[in-house]
Amino acid sequence: MSQRPLRADAQRNRARLLDVAVVALADAPEVTLDAIARQAGVGIGTLYRHFPTREALIEEVYRTEVARLCDAVPELIAAEPPDRALRVWMDRFVDYMATKRGLADALKMVIAAGGTPFAHSRERLVAAVGDLLAAATGVLRPDVDPVDLLTAINGICLATGDPEQREQAGRLLDLLMDGVRAR
Repeated sequence: MSQRPLRADAQRNRARLLDVAVVALADAPEVTLDAIARQAGVGIGTLYRHFPTREALIEEVYRTEVARLCDAVPELIAAEPPDRALRVWMDRFVDYMATKRGLADALKMVIAAGGTPFAHSRERLVAAVGDLLAAATGVLRPDVDPVDLLTAINGICLATGDPEQREQAGRLLDLLMDGVRAR
């Protein structure tokens, strides 16, 4: 049995709930669902219609953030020179990792409850980097592996995880870009 598509107002409510939840959960993982619903301007019943459990909301917040990051790749490739598209995406990845770090405690609850929030994220991220590298053929070194590049970006994120280190993260990403450019 297939689900009916959501009405436009229901889609807006769901999107608003996710937008509020990503910020609220990153700031305070113990935030109540009632507070999230209130901040989103909907009733708690609306929240539960879309997300029957706290874990379902957290898992969807995480999946939505991964999707936003990966779904931006075609637009970046179309709008920017190939190396610039990759560099802009790297900045977005750093922002995504900051959000993920804020959601870490909440994601642990999802995993403890049997959820699998990371099941497809790695594959999606590797594919996104692969698309960016393919678009940059001739501009970047041909031996750059998407998994290796993603690992390097992730390492930068881990080393510069505090908000006051964001500028340093940018400098390190610039160094990384210099290393992957074709000579």
